Parts: sequence; structure tokens; C-alpha cells
Amino acid sequence: MDSDLLDLDGKALLAAVTEAERASRLAEVAKLELLSAWAALHSADPTEGPDGHLARRVGNVLRQVGGEGTPGVQDFCLGEIALARGAGVTATQNMLADVLDLEHRLPLTWQVARRGECEVWVARKVAKMSRHLPADKVHVVDTAVSRLIASEGIGRLLEVAEAKVIEADPDLHETRCEAERRRRYIGLGRTDEHGLRTLIARVEAGDAVAVDAIVHRVAEILEPLNADASPDELRALAFGWLARPVELLTLLLEHTGAGDESELDLDLDAPGAEQEPEDTGAGLVRALAFPADLLDALRGIDLTPLAPKVVLHVHLHEAALHGADGVARVEGLGPVSLARLDEMLRGCVVKVQPVKDLSDRVRYTAYEHPESLRDQVHLVTGGDYWPWATSTSRRVDLDHPVPYDHGNPETGREPPPGQTGSHNSGPLGRRHHRWKTHAGYASRQCGDGRYVWLTPHGLAFIVDHTGTHPIHPEKARMIIDAPMGVDLYVA
Repeated sequence: MDSDLLDLDGKALLAAVTEAERASRLAEVAKLELLSAWAALHSADPTEGPDGHLARRVGNVLRQVGGEGTPGVQDFCLGEIALARGAGVTATQNMLADVLDLEHRLPLTWQVARRGECEVWVARKVAKMSRHLPADKVHVVDTAVSRLIASEGIGRLLEVAEAKVIEADPDLHETRCEAERRRRYIGLGRTDEHGLRTLIARVEAGDAVAVDAIVHRVAEILEPLNADASPDELRALAFGWLARPVELLTLLLEHTGAGDESELDLDLDAPGAEQEPEDTGAGLVRALAFPADLLDALRGIDLTPLAPKVVLHVHLHEAALHGADGVARVEGLGPVSLARLDEMLRGCVVKVQPVKDLSDRVRYTAYEHPESLRDQVHLVTGGDYWPWATSTSRRVDLDHPVPYDHGNPETGREPPPGQTGSHNSGPLGRRHHRWKTHAGYASRQCGDGRYVWLTPHGLAFIVDHTGTHPIHPEKARMIIDAPMGVDLYVA
């Protein structure tokens, strides 16, 4: 360690960290620009001219390693530059494809990266995600990503990029989806020495969610009779029940009520449990062994109550509801086209929840956040409000940016403005929540989905729907120290 660093105080070290990070990003940009210059030096077509026939015969032709609209590069030049980098040819070619895409197809995003304002690897990932798009469509991705890449968390930024790739060319996306659908499969591994096998499946996202939901429900039923089993073991046992549809149907029918703990003899390891039943013509119970009379009976049963109940949170732009092409964001699944959303919901009983007015200011006199408030805060913020946080999950803590004030029970006065409500609530991941509570961070909500942060060493940020932006520490301190009950706005 450089001994001079030990002489720096906390604020100086933080400033040095910021500068080192920017220098690292600029160094990555410099490496990309050197590759681009090498490609430009070798962009002439070697098959033209008097020795063109020889170049063509030995394979030194122009190759378009980037997306549509990027210049070609001589095939033979890739080996030498790879050696100079001390890297493989494939990695070098991928890196060259990324920089050519950024320069020629994503120029706005490239400008942000060249200023050292974003992680270069994220810009490269966006280039790879959008490489298949036609040159006249990729600007949709570039415009959206360039506005967010310097201020938004990486996970959220990549989700926006994925959605914009779909939006840029919906027909091409559907074609690619159909091609991927033909690659669905289920594979079995070899049986190991313990009598276990691995099953791998690549299926529709909606089918995967449905299977996961039914496995979860069966695991809940099996849990009382397998007290020593881990959660993973319970799910594996539950998955096995999918191969025995009649027994599965019986199990679910006898546990239709939530929390039903009626006992069944589910000891499949008991003597004789694995023996095939006698062929009596009506008593078959194993997989696919459906007697005709049982099938006739099942056809007359309403199995709707047996379907697992799930809540699907779908975010749509208003234009999509009026027939315009659009992309839906499904929480937990990511962006999907409207056609895929329709396919996912086909055959389901859909109950649309009432529309919420997110501008309503809601207050509660208790410390706890009720579910209705949690839902509203999540819809407004979109996830963790820590600066540059990536989580968009609902499974986070609900924090009071200004600590909750219980009031004075001795005087019986009403709780003060520092209470629970949409004006003083923000989602935080458990680690971020712990830091905010115990590590000297201060925050203040200053509008719907807008939060100001001040770190222990005086770094200040505002987090809102546009991402994370540094602000002057004095401005942050003024906002954080303002009296409760004062409506705040940060320009």
C-alpha cells in the first residue's frame, strides 16, 4: 500500500476513489479506441488490387465483426493485435465488435462512456444486446440508454435496454423468439452412484413460473410430514409428484384450503410403496395410468380451484392499451412483448386490481407499513432507493427516511409529521437499510419517489425516476435539516 494514502482523511480517500474509478474507465475507453484505430488501419479490402486473388485464396477478406452499418476489418489483422494485447483472438474480436458498434451504431452512449461517466463494460453489453438490430432501428436503444447509463443502477439500465431492443423492432423480436422456442428441451443427466439424476429444462417463461408455483404448493403440503427436510429437498420431493398426476390430483383435492393440515399417508418409502399395483382394470394410480372411468369423471370436475394463485405485476404504457405496439415489463420476468404477455395469460383467470392514484398522500399512525402503502411506494419508486441501487424487487424493507416519531404518549398529542406515510417511506435492501440506520447516512424524501442522501463524509446525491445524480453537500444538508411538514422540491 502507498504510505501516502494512509495520510489521507476519509473525505480525501473518497475523492481519490472517485478519481481512480474515472481513470479506470478512461483507461478502458483508451483500450477500445486503440482497437478501433487498428481496425481503421486495416479497413481496406485486401481482395482488391493486383494481389487480390492471393488474398482471397488464403482467406484474408473483409469481415464485418460488428452490427449492420459498421465497417469491415481484414481477417488477418486480428491475430497480431490479439498477441499485442496478450489475449485470445475471440475475446479481441468481441471487444472490437463492441467498440465498432458503439462508435457507429450507439454514438450517444459512446459519448457518455468516453467521458468516463459510466462503466465501459455496461456500454459494451448494450452493444452486444442490440447487435442484431438493423442500423436504422438501433437509435431507439441508443437514445434511451444514453440518458440513463450515467445515473441509473446497472440492473435497471440493462432492463431498460432489453425493453428498448424489443421496442425497436417488434417483428424481428418475434422472429427471434420463435427461433428460440424451437430450441426448447428437457434433458436428463446420468444417474449417479446415489441413485439421483439431474433434470434440466428450457421452457416458456410462463410455463416455468406455473411449474414453480405448483411445486411450491406441493412442498407446503409435504412439509408437515417431512420436518427434517431442507427447503430444497422439499421442492425436489414435490417435483417428483408431477410425474404422478392422479396422486397429485388427490393430494391437491384433499388440501384445497389454505393452511389445511389434514394428514395423508404419503410415506412412499414404506414397504411395497414402489410395487406396481395389480392390474384390476380400475385401480391404476401411477404416471399416465388413467382408467377410462376416471378420465370421464375428471372431465366433469371444475379444476379451477386447484390452480395455484399468483399475483402478476405488469407495467404498461398507456399507448399499449389503445392498440399501439409496446413492451410490457413483468416484475420478476423482465420485458416482454404484448404478444408474449397475451400468450402467457392465455387460459388464466385474470382479476384486474383497482387502479391506484399514485399522487394520493397516505398517512398512518402506526410504525408498520401496511401492504397497501408498500404497494404504492414500490410503484412510485420502482425499487431500492439507495443511490445506484439495482434491485427492483418488492422483497425489501420499507424505511422511514426521516426516523419515525412516536409522538408523546404522556400528553396524548397526535403523531407529528414524521410518521408513516407515502411522504416518508422508501424501499431499501436489508444491507442498505442497516447502513442507513447505523452507519451515519442521512436521507430525506422530497417528493413522490424523490430522495436526497448525505453520506458520513459529505457525498450527496438525489435519487428519483431518472436515476442517481450528485448534488452539492450543502444543498443536501439544507434539505435534510428542514423542518418536517415542509414540502420540499429539488430542481
